[in-house]
Amino acid sequence: MPYSEIKKSVFYEAAKRCIDIFFSLALLILFSPILLIAAIAIKLDSSGPVFADTPERIGKNGKPFKMFKLRSMIQNAHELLREDPEFASLYDRYKRGSYKLRNDPRITKAGRFLRKHSIDEVPQLVNILKGDMSLVGPRAYYPDELREQQRNYPDTKDAVKVVLSVKPGLTGFWQVSGRSEINFDKRIQMDAEYVKKRSIMYDLLIILKTPWAMISGKGAL
Repeated sequence: MPYSEIKKSVFYEAAKRCIDIFFSLALLILFSPILLIAAIAIKLDSSGPVFADTPERIGKNGKPFKMFKLRSMIQNAHELLREDPEFASLYDRYKRGSYKLRNDPRITKAGRFLRKHSIDEVPQLVNILKGDMSLVGPRAYYPDELREQQRNYPDTKDAVKVVLSVKPGLTGFWQVSGRSEINFDKRIQMDAEYVKKRSIMYDLLIILKTPWAMISGKGAL
């Protein structure tokens, strides 16, 4: 996918990478007991693997990557939504709702709690260590999501190009400003604004706001 790079200094890029490595290692250690409890809850609650088998996401420069995430839905949830005729009406509602669903029947009991408090996202710390993601950045979008949403909101194409010039983030400006309550057109503009304004101090401010977003579960679906 095409992208439009917004250049930042070598110092910023190096400092951001150091922050990514430091925080992701520290958070993995801190969250390891919670991840263990979550894994047990997932296995006891429903059949299937601990980690979600989700389609690839679009990363920096439009390159796809595999995102690590705890499974919060029934097994093969993404394939069922897109391919099973029984889920056709749900899929239409999913696309109309900016690729978010309220009261999604595919979510398990354990998964609902994990998603509300963003615990299912914690394995993305491994993606940060690998260099696929950053601690702070835009949302990591699905390829079909970007294509469909740009058809629905054609005036967002320039913003999408800006967003795809950087690594997606575990957290970001829109995530701490309403999260899933924000529609795609506003969300992608907020992501593009972050890319243009990003700095070490701005990133640290977003990091400081993230724990409350996780604890409160505001806007989570």
